[in-house]
Amino acid sequence: MAFHEVRFPDDISRGARGGPERRTQIVELASGDEERNASWANSRRRYDAAYGIRRADDLAAVVAFFEARNGRLYGFRWKDWADYKSCLPSGTLSAMDQVIGTGDGTTTAFQLVKAYASGAQAWNRTITKPVAGTVRVAIDGVEQTSGWSVDTTTGIVSFTTAPAAGATITAGFEFDVPVRFDTDTLDVTLDIERLGSITSIPLIEVRR
Repeated sequence: MAFHEVRFPDDISRGARGGPERRTQIVELASGDEERNASWANSRRRYDAAYGIRRADDLAAVVAFFEARNGRLYGFRWKDWADYKSCLPSGTLSAMDQVIGTGDGTTTAFQLVKAYASGAQAWNRTITKPVAGTVRVAIDGVEQTSGWSVDTTTGIVSFTTAPAAGATITAGFEFDVPVRFDTDTLDVTLDIERLGSITSIPLIEVRR
């Protein structure tokens, strides 16, 4: 899938709106009862970047970014300011933030994930776009400063030597969301004072 490893301007994404979307089918029975079925196993995020535009220069930056991505053709990185760390938004990254696997003495590659838990229920989100230089890894609570690497285009952590059987592998990281423009048209408006705006800049998460 065509993807550019470049991030949408942070100063504009900071003011954007959006979040996770689920797809659920609901059938209402004659009795008034409901039957519900999840069409998607995983959520998909949608955003509108138009709310982050405050200056004419912001407008120019978005138009340039849009043209360089060929509209909807190429995906890109997006910083979701409400959810971009393996810990709480107010927290500090730690190598023990998220469990990403258990060693078996053979496996050397582990996918970064982030768990969203509430009560007894939890959902694990696959993280494919960690931010370079932010990933920290630990084995059984001991941070590893060497002997591993991370692919920032896939989110896979690879160890030189396979972790021992039963060892808990954890990680901390910042991450981006892979998205694309969900439109091939930008409706740009310039007022009499030459202050610009765009009615809507829809973005949608790219799932592979």
